[in-house]
Amino acid sequence: MFYHAKNETLNLCTTTMDYVTFGTGTKPLVIIPGLSVRGVKGAAASLAYMYRLFAKEFKVYVFDRKAELPEVYTVREIAADVAEAMRLLEISNADVFGVSQGGMIAQYLAIDHPELVHKVVLGVTLSRNNTTVEQVIADWISMAEQGDFDGFVQDMLYKMYSDAYIKKYHLLLPVAAKFSKPKDFGRFIILAKACLTCNTYDELDKIKCPVLVLGGKKDKIVNGQASEELAEKLQCECYMYDDLGHAAYEEAKDFNRRIYEFLRK
Repeated sequence: MFYHAKNETLNLCTTTMDYVTFGTGTKPLVIIPGLSVRGVKGAAASLAYMYRLFAKEFKVYVFDRKAELPEVYTVREIAADVAEAMRLLEISNADVFGVSQGGMIAQYLAIDHPELVHKVVLGVTLSRNNTTVEQVIADWISMAEQGDFDGFVQDMLYKMYSDAYIKKYHLLLPVAAKFSKPKDFGRFIILAKACLTCNTYDELDKIKCPVLVLGGKKDKIVNGQASEELAEKLQCECYMYDDLGHAAYEEAKDFNRRIYEFLRK
């Protein structure tokens, strides 16, 4: 398969966790995806293609959330689960890239488990709640509870992507979304609520490793100012895409290249 991409399942202490591996390099790179109605199971080939830039130099691990979720689940607890998975796989001193909710998780990973982290890249994420993310999450949870998948997908797509992207692919996006329809929204609701538990702002000084922040100034989900606030607090390198929003990690052709160059410094 593409760059030795594999779909794997790891046995944790009390449950399991799906993850994907690919790459022929020796440096460990941990990727933590954002909030989604679908996990990484079965996505090895597509993820390896999306992040193919890293495949020759890194051994890449893309971790899902664990299989069985408690009713109340925090981002900090998700980070502890990722740390457990990394230790079981004997991964340490890894470069970590987290996008959106994955970026929240990556912050807690660097704060609570610094021995596991070498460098961190935080994409389109935040360190504490703001009115934008609170309203977005509330709307998504409401639609999920009502089983309004079509409304949820439309709202998500128009908030994630730039106007130019929507105009170009507006006929294809809803069709693609249909293939990701969950059996139920229960898991998504738990993870959506977890987003609102992120509050690292006053602990960011505990992150001692190099950090890169990437954001979109037109982010309609976490707010572009959240990325700028995060970088300012960390006093770290930051790049903001002026014309992009939350899906900058998909739309910007140089997004992965910026991560790659930062990790190679």
